[in-house]
Amino acid sequence: MKLYSWNLNGIRAAAGKGYRDWMQRTDADIVCLQETKAQPEQLEEDILRPDGYHSSWNSAQKKGYSGVATLSKTRPLEEKKGLGIEAFDHEGRVIESVFPEFTLLNIYFPNGRRDHSRVDYKLAFCDAVLKRCNHLREAGANIVICGDFNTAHKEIDLKYPKANKDTTGFLPRERAWIDNFIAHGYVDTFRQFNTEPDQYTWWTYRLNARERNIGWRIDYFFISSDFLPVLKDAFILAAVPGSDHCPLGIELAI
Repeated sequence: MKLYSWNLNGIRAAAGKGYRDWMQRTDADIVCLQETKAQPEQLEEDILRPDGYHSSWNSAQKKGYSGVATLSKTRPLEEKKGLGIEAFDHEGRVIESVFPEFTLLNIYFPNGRRDHSRVDYKLAFCDAVLKRCNHLREAGANIVICGDFNTAHKEIDLKYPKANKDTTGFLPRERAWIDNFIAHGYVDTFRQFNTEPDQYTWWTYRLNARERNIGWRIDYFFISSDFLPVLKDAFILAAVPGSDHCPLGIELAI
């Protein structure tokens, strides 16, 4: 089973810049999209319901903002949108999908903003996600969680860590939350297979950053540690165009 995650930074814009072609040729069992920035009624049919896929959309109340979508060849047993917390759920950031072997959380985590005005909100959201994941695990579920976490975990995960130590997305308390998440039994899948530097999933549109590979790794697939034996691969598709992020994926022996 192949699962992919991609922050499109606007699905309507990305559709004409590579997403539509990529979706047609990739043989994905599940595709999780973030920052779709669209209401379902604004989308063309082949984007809203790709042939062969069940689709679920969770859009923000504010138009042109946030939003996630989960596309799967197999219809989930159950679906839930949001965390059940109105302060977060009006921004359309979470879709939870239950499959026979695991529960999948597709999440677009908040950005703390340049002035740090949303860092507290972001970390409260992160804590709510951890609480939900732990609740699901306690109920017996294997967890797969993916999306744009808006945080680079370690110095290896961005090009210029020293210059960004006071930048949201690399603040000590943001990074500490990922430490805590891992300590609770969640595994960064990519680092199970690749421990090299210069592996990024996001590049600013400015200063030819992508061409120069000046980026950040802020998009992840995590799985619960007891589900690790079925993880066969994890990868970043840095060459795929269409967004300031690139797709990433995992392969599970299911």
